Formats: sequence, structure tokens, C-alpha cells
Amino acid sequence: MIFEGLPTTPRAEELVDKAFSRAARAGRAKRGHEAQESMLRTAGNVLSDNLENVVTSWPDFGFDVDPFYYELADAIVDVDRLRQALSQVMWASRQIEDLRDEYTTKIRDSDVDTARKHRKQAFARMADVMDQIEDDLRYIGDSRDQLKVLPDVRPDEPAIVVAGYPNVGKSSFVNRVTRASNRIAEYPFTTKGVQIGHFDRNHVRYQIVDTPGLLDRPEDERNDIERQAVSALEHLADAVVFVLDPSGDCGYPLDVQLELREEVRELFGADVPLLTVANKHDRFEAVQAESVDATMSVTEDENVEAVLDMAVDAVGYEPDLPTRDGE
Repeated sequence: MIFEGLPTTPRAEELVDKAFSRAARAGRAKRGHEAQESMLRTAGNVLSDNLENVVTSWPDFGFDVDPFYYELADAIVDVDRLRQALSQVMWASRQIEDLRDEYTTKIRDSDVDTARKHRKQAFARMADVMDQIEDDLRYIGDSRDQLKVLPDVRPDEPAIVVAGYPNVGKSSFVNRVTRASNRIAEYPFTTKGVQIGHFDRNHVRYQIVDTPGLLDRPEDERNDIERQAVSALEHLADAVVFVLDPSGDCGYPLDVQLELREEVRELFGADVPLLTVANKHDRFEAVQAESVDATMSVTEDENVEAVLDMAVDAVGYEPDLPTRDGE
């Protein structure tokens, strides 16, 4: 996953202590101007290199981050604030490099006592630069801690999103079609476990996503973070399976379930096919035929594979396969 491997972000105070400690060790091995210059260059290199590494470890949100992950990240942290913080840290890295080079010249052009004063002045100015980005480093570190646990979803693989009210059989359906390959985890945008499973059809791997806490209630009942997480799903879904419980045993009347279905249909738009599937189809008489595309019974294992095949057909994914001549 794109944020999973991000390294821990050091705090400003930690970096300053590390840089000056190494500088002191470097200075003890030398004398005179050479000692002062060695301390200066060691401290400057430790600070500038570590700050640059903080920035370059992150993907470029403008080019490297899929819209799905961009929206999801922005639901949890302020991506604009994060990008600004990364920019400030890179600025600080360049400032410290400039200070290192500026004071290296001053040390070489002065006597030993003055050289020592120049080195101390350089250290003070470097510490001041680090103070200026203390909040930026903290924000980057906090963002890293939050984003590294985002779901491992692959935007380049076809995805089927399962929607519908609680207790209609969504999770049972996902469990049934993915068997042991499903993964359940809790993410910051929902208090319940988001379920992500995989299955194969014709050598193509499909993702199937059940999102309790997001697509199981009307939009006006979601908080801001949940709304943006739903917005991210718009970039991911290649098809939506909306599960109904025609019996109403789920605790929601059929007309209310159909209202949610129309809201979900509008959310994803005409470009994303939506299949309406009635679970517990022994109670199908409660549903008008024109309201559904298929029926199934997950508990009885009836028509489940047929529903999955319909979803695959609705996705219409055509992989790029190499031809015999390599074109």
C-alpha cells in the first residue's frame, strides 16, 4: 500500500540532538580549523540529509497518488496542509545546506578563535531553522501514523463495492465469494471493520469491498470524514451490488431500503453499473420483479455464484493481454 512503508518522522529536537552529538564526536578527532569545519559540515549534513529524506519518502500527491487514495487521505488528514508541511521541510533542508556552505567559507578565512565563533553561530542559526519547522515535522509524523493503516486496495484492479442496509447479508455474501481470502480491518473513517476480499475470474483478480458505516445508511447520517471516504469510493468502484432484504427482517422496511438504493445509484452515477440483488429470495414475493436484477440466498448457497458472475459481467473488465507478436 502506498503509505504503508513510510518511515517514522523524527521530531525537530531529536534531529538537532543527533546532529550536534555527531558533530561533537567529529570535532574531537581533529584540531584547529579542521575541527570546526568538520563539526559544521557534520551537523549540516545530518540535518539537511534527514530532512530531505523525510520529504522524498512521501509519494508526490500531484502525480503518484491515485485519486482514490488522495480522497481517502484527505478524509483523514488535510492533504493541502501536509503538502505545505513537506514543502517547508524541504525549504529547511536547503536553508541548512546554504548555512553550512556559507560558514565553511567564513571558518576557512578566519583565525581559530573566530572560526569557533562562526561555527557556534552557524549551529544557532541551524537550530533556529529547525524550530521554524517543528510543527511541520509533527504534522507529517502524525499524518504518517494515520495514513499507514489505510486499506490495501489496488486501484488498478477491478473493484465491486457492496452496499445496502445492515443485516441484509452483505458481509455474508462477501465472505461466501471470497472464502478465506478476505481481509477485515478497522480504518479511521469508520467505527466498524471494512471488509476487503478478492476472487479470480478468467485469470483476473477482482476486489470486493463491503463498507459498514459508510454505504449502509443515508448520506445525511454520515459525518464529514465518512462522506469524503464515500467520495473516494466513487473513484474505485467499477460496479456496485446493492443487497436488499425483501423480508424486512433486517430491521429496515423495503421502501426505506429502496430509497437508499436510489441514493447510492445517484452517488456513483450512470457510468458505474448498479445491480440490485434480493437476498433471502424465499421471501421474494415482497419485491416487485422490476425492482431487482437477481435474487439469491446466501444462507442456502443459492444463486450466489450467479450473482457474482453478473457483477463481473457488469464490470466488463478487459485486461491488456500481449499478442503473439508482442504488440
